[in-house]
Amino acid sequence: MKTKFIYIFLSFIFLGFTLFKFNKQSTNIPIIAIANYGPHSSLEDSIKGIKEELTNQGYIEGENIAYEIADVNFDTSLIPQMITNLKAKNPNVMITLATPVAQFAKHYIKNIPLIFNVVTDPVEAGLLKDGTKADGKTTCISDKQNLDLLLNFVKKIIPTAKRIGILYSTSEANDIALIRMMESAAKKNNMQVLSIAIDQSRDIPLRIQQFKDQVDFIYVGTSGAIQPALPSIIAEADKMMIPVFNANEEAVYNNQALASFGVNYIQIGRSTGDMVAKILKSSQVTPPYYPEEKDHNGFISKKKAKFFGIEIPSNLSNTIIVE
Repeated sequence: MKTKFIYIFLSFIFLGFTLFKFNKQSTNIPIIAIANYGPHSSLEDSIKGIKEELTNQGYIEGENIAYEIADVNFDTSLIPQMITNLKAKNPNVMITLATPVAQFAKHYIKNIPLIFNVVTDPVEAGLLKDGTKADGKTTCISDKQNLDLLLNFVKKIIPTAKRIGILYSTSEANDIALIRMMESAAKKNNMQVLSIAIDQSRDIPLRIQQFKDQVDFIYVGTSGAIQPALPSIIAEADKMMIPVFNANEEAVYNNQALASFGVNYIQIGRSTGDMVAKILKSSQVTPPYYPEEKDHNGFISKKKAKFFGIEIPSNLSNTIIVE
């Protein structure tokens, strides 16, 4: 009986040591908090790229790194709760996806390295004072695409295109920055921009009618307010026989949008993952990163081109033709 008691006692000691060791190892695993605006292909691709790059650098999920990921399904009223919950996880780094999430996190997250991701212009959005420098523990990976490259891409597909239609949300700094940048790029390319403000997404089917006979194509950027309404935009644009160029390729692969041209969001995620790795290794927050020409891709729907009677050029570089 005494021997049995000793065995039981030793078993408890061993179990306690094992649990202590496991708990100690668990607390040493870096936690990466990702605050996402909502389920969208661009944002999801960025998350995929983050994980891929960290895996490439030896950070294996469940072994030596952990992720806490949440989204608010594009409901801005839920952002404070999401950020509060993620902060409570005591992450080593927090990443925000999309401007509305970043704007709240900037004022709430202190003393934690904070990376703003999928933000067009961090200065315009009030996130950084200087777009070329980190602000303490805060920095940015921008998805600011080269609009000159975009318009050159459009002109190769529709040589007669002169008039650009854009919907924008009055409540998103990203959208307002896009309008200003597009107007600048259009001027250099001898083109014009017709921009229509949207207060609520339910207004889109009515407001888009203003593009009828006024524009040669519609461009839809990465706006968190406008992108979720892309199917409605395309449906109305098709009725008016106006091609839609989207910022990412998912709608092209679904043969909805004619084409897309923009940054590769998996690559944007990889750049973010690389920045996270540098923070974990050195605690140094690096300057903001902006996409280079190599980070852009073009996609064209062959089916949609036929719908509009467009002949796809054969000399397009860095472009995928979707059958």
